[in-house]
Amino acid sequence: MEAIATPQPPVTVRVFVQRFSSTPRGARLARHLALNVLHDWDIPYRSHASEAAELIVSELATNAVTHGRVAGRDFELRLRHSPGVDGARGVLCIEVSDTRGEQLPPGPAHLVPPPADADGGRGLVLVDALADRWAVLDRSPGKTVRAELDVSCCNSKQPQSSSSSRSSVSMARAGR
Repeated sequence: MEAIATPQPPVTVRVFVQRFSSTPRGARLARHLALNVLHDWDIPYRSHASEAAELIVSELATNAVTHGRVAGRDFELRLRHSPGVDGARGVLCIEVSDTRGEQLPPGPAHLVPPPADADGGRGLVLVDALADRWAVLDRSPGKTVRAELDVSCCNSKQPQSSSSSRSSVSMARAGR
């Protein structure tokens, strides 16, 4: 008896990879280019997924430039979008890699928010608030910080998570 083959709808996994100079300008270009790529992938500007991804790319790229910079070495941005099938949620994966491996940031389980009067240290706290999952991965040479967002509908401009995430995005945009 032969197994009956059930047709499965085609799934296109989109991947974008680009290296940028480890400078503030490189971090800014990574953020702008990521927004353009997401828009081309039918994740429109100003959607919840686009705004969350923008902030995550910005924070991770800034961290790579500030804390992961090695003279003469670039950092890498990798975006991967796996759309959902038959109503299932898709995943947008954001990875930023740098070549400094001796100083790993704390992972999600060890993240400690900075004191209220601190001038910095809130980047990974923001990533933790916006991403559905994130991790720090070893790489040779260096490290990769990966953040994943669950996206339910690429063409929707409606927020796709709780109001606490929306207020986090609003606060981050306001510079708080």
